Amino acid sequence: MTGFSEAAWAETAALRAAIGRLPFITELTAGTLARARFQTYITQDTLYLGQFSRALALAAAKAPDAALVQQFAHSAVGAITVEHALHETYLREFGVDPAAAAKAEQSPDCLAYTSYLLATAHQEPWPVLVAALLPCFRIYWDVGCTIAANSAPDNPYRAWIDTYANPDFGASVERMMATVDAAAEVTTPALRDRMMAAYVRCSRYEWLFWDGAYQQRGWPEFGGSVI
Repeated sequence: MTGFSEAAWAETAALRAAIGRLPFITELTAGTLARARFQTYITQDTLYLGQFSRALALAAAKAPDAALVQQFAHSAVGAITVEHALHETYLREFGVDPAAAAKAEQSPDCLAYTSYLLATAHQEPWPVLVAALLPCFRIYWDVGCTIAANSAPDNPYRAWIDTYANPDFGASVERMMATVDAAAEVTTPALRDRMMAAYVRCSRYEWLFWDGAYQQRGWPEFGGSVI
């Protein structure tokens, strides 16, 4: 039987190709992405990571053994510390007050994604939860490596690119894939199907998140008020 992570990768091939064609990704690669669009992205990603770290912490609580508790607890801390430091650097560099960013409202895409992850963390069994968490790891690694291979050294977004093309991040992705594969190997076909559905849904949310940042998609206004 093909490992779950490779089967999921193949299942989302068309979606991943669509992510690579997004204007946000192509312009980020070229270094021409508008400052305002990156400001929107980095603000929303800061909010996203705050909730993603909670989903990782809940995964640690559900983990079936001590080694996995440690792995997911470490990942939860990493989502808050390492990437938060990068975000704070970019927030200041691109003219966003970190305190204001922390108080910003989640966009519709960000709220939908994080709400789904947290609902999965609370309501679904361990195999489905880890499958839902995997796209954020693996798609970012793939996008980061692809951009790094095609981007100039003086790209203004180089620090962001280097973070997600870093071999240390790649090692964490490999650990996550191994964890998901191990969970899938000992589950039922029906639960494996639910794992795949969760993986595909979160991959779609990755597309929506980047597209939403590029479009600067927010909540609709009616009569001058956002509702």
